[in-house]
Amino acid sequence: MEIAINIFIGLVALLHLYFLWFEMFAWTTKGRKVFRSFPKELFEPTKPMAANQGLYNGFLAAGLIWTFFIQDPIWKMNIALFFLGCVAVAGIYGALSVEKKIFFVQALPALIAIGLILLK
Repeated sequence: MEIAINIFIGLVALLHLYFLWFEMFAWTTKGRKVFRSFPKELFEPTKPMAANQGLYNGFLAAGLIWTFFIQDPIWKMNIALFFLGCVAVAGIYGALSVEKKIFFVQALPALIAIGLILLK
């Protein structure tokens, strides 16, 4: 069970490192290919906003990566649950307010990790 938990925490952290890169450094290039329904003329003006979102995703990734260095199992579980909960809430909100696929990409892996931790 511990291996599965670590795999999902790592997966969610890697996803958020990708989101950081995407939103901070590739918003005006790769962003146009990913968000096809978003008006092309808005990518450049929204670049600072996307970079800010990317920074927040980096903080989430850092928190999840931090859990791999925590020795105390209760402390590790609590920190993991906090950051996974933040990711899940952000993913659910994104699915409701932006695009439904955000739930599957962002919230679902976090919810699976949360479920595994709570079942442990």
